[in-house]
Amino acid sequence: MSDRIQAITMPKWGMTMTEGKLAGWLAGEGADIAAGQEIMEVETEKITNVVESQGQGRLRRIVVSEGATAPVGALLAVLATEDVSDSDVEAFIASYADRAGSAAADADDAPKARIVQAGAHRFKVLSLGSGGVPAVLIHGFGGDGGTWLFNQDTLAQNRAVHVIDLPAHGDSEPTVASGKVTDIADAVLELFAALDIEKAHLIGHSLGGAVALAIAETSPQRVQSLSLIAPAGIGAEISANYIDGFLAAERRKPMKDVLSLLFADPQGMNAEMVENVLRFKRLDGVPEALAAIAGHLMADGKQIIDLRAILDGKIPALIVWGEADQIIPASQSDGLPAGVDVARLAGAGHMPMMEEAAQVNRLITAHLGKAEG
Repeated sequence: MSDRIQAITMPKWGMTMTEGKLAGWLAGEGADIAAGQEIMEVETEKITNVVESQGQGRLRRIVVSEGATAPVGALLAVLATEDVSDSDVEAFIASYADRAGSAAADADDAPKARIVQAGAHRFKVLSLGSGGVPAVLIHGFGGDGGTWLFNQDTLAQNRAVHVIDLPAHGDSEPTVASGKVTDIADAVLELFAALDIEKAHLIGHSLGGAVALAIAETSPQRVQSLSLIAPAGIGAEISANYIDGFLAAERRKPMKDVLSLLFADPQGMNAEMVENVLRFKRLDGVPEALAAIAGHLMADGKQIIDLRAILDGKIPALIVWGEADQIIPASQSDGLPAGVDVARLAGAGHMPMMEEAAQVNRLITAHLGKAEG
């Protein structure tokens, strides 16, 4: 009966997620649902994310109401074809009940983040998947590996995927005192050696995009492809209000105002995201390291690194940008060489990998496959 009756369950995003809050249903009982249709919103520690249906059929029963919290894997609703009887739907729900308690066991078996010594640097790394050409995901200024909350699991279906915290970010130590993008890139290359990576797909966001480009400039033989999301380093404009505001904010309200600039719809941002950023900014050495990075990224309200020439078509490159980006304008993707694939997403800001996760996952998955021929 698996093709005729299907479960809609609480998704798992990231290593720490054991439960989620059902923020809202986007369809009601009796609605016909297509595969890929946005069906519900689930609240995470960072933002509220839209979930697409993996199957198709009629939404026969909503099991969990809006506003309720449920463990990962819990049954939230049932899709079924018209010929499935109500009694069969009820029997399916009853048989599924014992699975709701399995989330904790699944979480215990999930890969755990680890600290990896790479030369003088200690990186926090979370690795998923195996085989294929590995991918390394590099977050932006002031971010951490949680940036890729909605992406790592999907991208790890066909390869090893390593999410890292850059020096002075997340749980990695502030070991690049210079703050230069080139020195951060060199540190990441040392991590390649520690992880036994010969060649990788580099997926970088914002500052992480500039780091990926810097690696491609000095060590192109180590880069299978580039997937750059709102990257720094290919244009002059950047929001000084964001960078300066991020450095200055020490309390919840100012930091919330700054972080809201990241999203096309800041209403989806959660309070825990603000608290996590403030917490890491208070760590010894972090404020000074962030100021040094900012000083090598921007001066007089303009970017001072220029890595645009690296996008010359020799390394397969995908650029993804949110049209509503308030930090680095999407117009910087104009005029790139014909061999560079560009996708500009309406309704997304500076964080399309979170705001439009499913679409970004499809774009990157296709790009990685194309780059491997």
